[in-house]
Formats: sequence, structure tokens, C-alpha cells
Amino acid sequence: MLTMAMNDRARELFDIRTGFAALDSSGGLAAGLRDWADRGLEIRGEILAWKPVPFSAADAPADFGDLTGWESAHTALHLDDFVPVTISDSDGQPRIGPDDQRELLRQGIALAFEIGRLAAELPVPQSIRCVVSANDTNGTFRFHRIRAGESWHDADLDSYESDHVVVLDFQV
Repeated sequence: MLTMAMNDRARELFDIRTGFAALDSSGGLAAGLRDWADRGLEIRGEILAWKPVPFSAADAPADFGDLTGWESAHTALHLDDFVPVTISDSDGQPRIGPDDQRELLRQGIALAFEIGRLAAELPVPQSIRCVVSANDTNGTFRFHRIRAGESWHDADLDSYESDHVVVLDFQV
């Protein structure tokens, strides 16, 4: 089962009144993100992460509070490192315009579908959550297993006042 939630900022950026096609990236998954997806996923103990799972997973959650925090930190990617977007310099600060923020979200959503598929194809299929966000300075992607009582993000997505946030749950 797939569940998608987004804050009002993301909904307005996509203008999905025209349908879900607004969520699709026209050029497909960016090459650098394809490389990450092609690495695959691996489970080590209670941890799900990109292959190969670091040996530090044996000490999880360590300083991260819980396993979800550990996974979210270790699976995080800066989308703007892999997706060609225009980053302008405004008073010494990077700035990403709305069209490029939209593309970062689209790429993150496309990567989420790849990761959701990979998690479902593991020897023991896993339910996962992908969190994608973009703002005027960067875009991020991260994933973690869905665990009762643990969450990486604030349940009130509208509390992210400067970020466009999309959360995708893939449940098996």
C-alpha cells in the first residue's frame, strides 16, 4: 500500500489540481540518484540502509535516539548534489528557485518509488517511509523502516514553514 502526504507548501508548488502527472520528472531519475538506487538496500540486524550497510549499524541507535533516527541520518542524500538545478548566489547564500525546487521534489519522489520497490523485493519485504523536502537552499531525501512509536519527521507537515515536504509510506 502506498500513502503519500505533503504539506500545503508542496501542494501549492505542484498545483496538483491538474492531476498527479505534475509529480513526474520529465527526464526520468537523475543519473547520480540512479547510481544510489542501483546500489540496492541491505538489512543488518534491525537496520535497513543503502548497500553496504556501515559496520556502525551494530551500535545503532548510538547518538541518534532510536533506530529510525539512525537510518534517517545514514540514508540522507542532498538531492541538489545529484540533480542539475540552478543555484544562484544571493548575498553569499545559495538560492534555488521554485521551478528547481519542484524538480528536486520530483526527483526525490522518483527515487522514493525506486526505494519502495527495492524494499518490497528484499527476502523479507520491508515497510518504509521516504521523506523528501526542498527549500530555497537545498533538497533532501531520506528513508527509514516504519516502526511503531518512532518517526523522523514532525507529524504536522505544515509546521515546516520554509520547506516543501512530501512523505511517502510503502507498506507491505
